[in-house]
Amino acid sequence: MPLTDRTRHRRLRDQGSLDRADLEAILDAGFVCHLGVVVDGHPMVVPTVYGRDDTHLFLHGSVASRSLAADPEAPVCVTVTHVDGLILARSVFEHGVSYRSAMIHGVPRRVTDPEEKLRGLRLLTEHATPGQWDYARRPSRKELAATTLLALSLAEASVKTAAGPPDDGDGPDAGLDVWAGNLPLTATWGEPVPDPLLRTGIALPPHIAGRAGTRQG
Repeated sequence: MPLTDRTRHRRLRDQGSLDRADLEAILDAGFVCHLGVVVDGHPMVVPTVYGRDDTHLFLHGSVASRSLAADPEAPVCVTVTHVDGLILARSVFEHGVSYRSAMIHGVPRRVTDPEEKLRGLRLLTEHATPGQWDYARRPSRKELAATTLLALSLAEASVKTAAGPPDDGDGPDAGLDVWAGNLPLTATWGEPVPDPLLRTGIALPPHIAGRAGTRQG
């Protein structure tokens, strides 16, 4: 990915990456992003779901659309972060977090074409729950009109990750009687819980049942 002033890694450069494959791996591992935007002169960071294709990130943007209406060229920043655990050192100063993160910069475009909006919503839905688009009822024309979808180019983005043991294993603190190492964190999908109002006889579809017990992210 191109190096720009916004994607340049100024601190901990060894943890940074501009590799497109690294960006795609982080985006594919999650489904919630945080959209940073200025609304009515005030900064806001809004969590929302997303999906992607090879060139764009598609995300719900009802709050951001207020900003776009006032300033169509307003830049935004989208972040996706996965926490993989804690790095516990002998000193508090050397503590850290194992993580994978991506930042995407640009000016989003409000998707108005009905076919493109339908395609973007399919990408978003299938990204979160593969198989759901063909299983559930698709949006009606009225629902499409009431939905705000943004498309943000993936052209300007950067990645940063942190992993591995603490950094003080060969320093002055190595002699302290303090345990040091990693405390991993993993998230797994639980057993599906049916809607209390679900009609009797409706079976759990395989594309949902099969995710129980699998790792998320």
